[in-house]
Amino acid sequence: MNRHDVLALQQISGYPALTITLPTHRTSPDNQQDPIRLRNLVTQATDRLLGEFSKREIGPLLARLDDLVNDVNYRHTLDGLVLCANQDFGVKYYLPFTLPERVVVEETFLTRDLVFAMNRTPRYWVLVLSEQPTRLFEGTRDTLVEVQAGGFPMTHEGPGGATSLPGGFGVNVSANRDERHRQFFRAVDEALKPFQADDPLPLAVVGVDRFQAFFAEVTAHKDSILATLNGSHDKTSPSELAKLVWPLVEAGLAARRQQYLSELDRAIGEQKVASTVGEVWRMANEGRGRLLLVEEDFHFPGQLDETGIHLSPADDPTAPGVIDDAVDDIIETVLSKQGRVVFTAEGQLSTHQQIALILRY
Repeated sequence: MNRHDVLALQQISGYPALTITLPTHRTSPDNQQDPIRLRNLVTQATDRLLGEFSKREIGPLLARLDDLVNDVNYRHTLDGLVLCANQDFGVKYYLPFTLPERVVVEETFLTRDLVFAMNRTPRYWVLVLSEQPTRLFEGTRDTLVEVQAGGFPMTHEGPGGATSLPGGFGVNVSANRDERHRQFFRAVDEALKPFQADDPLPLAVVGVDRFQAFFAEVTAHKDSILATLNGSHDKTSPSELAKLVWPLVEAGLAARRQQYLSELDRAIGEQKVASTVGEVWRMANEGRGRLLLVEEDFHFPGQLDETGIHLSPADDPTAPGVIDDAVDDIIETVLSKQGRVVFTAEGQLSTHQQIALILRY
């Protein structure tokens, strides 16, 4: 699941929209209880729906839910599972982060837990360059899930790929082949653009030196490239590839954090920094946030005044009118306005009260 999937779910409305989330397990014996727990949640959801609707009225939704449950492959679950169903739509996702156990029936699908987990978990894209084919993966820590949409996986079908290059006297076959590869990897880069536009994540690029050089020459995503892994990995499984890529990404993220902290120091001298959660909230909502830095475990239950501008702390995150975590809302606001978000270790932003926003102006 990526941010595009979440946005697509958020566009669907109409009561009843059923969301079931639960933590799952990757290995035995822990995963043996997962089917039982899911069935219990399905029973809870069914009872709730039948308490409001007749079986005939809710039949299509229950049928979709049944299909989703029967299609769960418990040998391939990760750390979380989400099922979403209404009268016309049903989808499930295996997630590489844990979720609370919930059954929610609302006007829209429950996405807040998904957004929260995605915001707080290191995520990245992995592009494996090849002629047969180039693959795109979504990475979450040490888990990779292949993307099979938006043209991926992409195979080099043209001359120099699946078909032979034209030859003959005076034809420079090598130069022709190189130009065809540039064209192919330019098409790969174009296919990557919508994914980066919807979910602008760091990028790891994998491939032999020659393909890496062609891609570096044509890509519009140079600034996103965080790590590279040289070598042919056409047949490397996602799990094995993750073991090779994640340490490189992790090291790259650590190096970038230091760069961003240095950038914060420079921005302080230029008076382009907002500190404290209240000030950051206001500036983020004005669209002034270019880069948000926040300590990993910083949470802030808060409440707004009648203007909707000034944020103050709240003692009870469950009380009516209280935002249970204003930090999460700030993160979403900055991202929605094309800003970037970086998490730092505890104590690195203590002089800013755990959160700082570098401003555009």
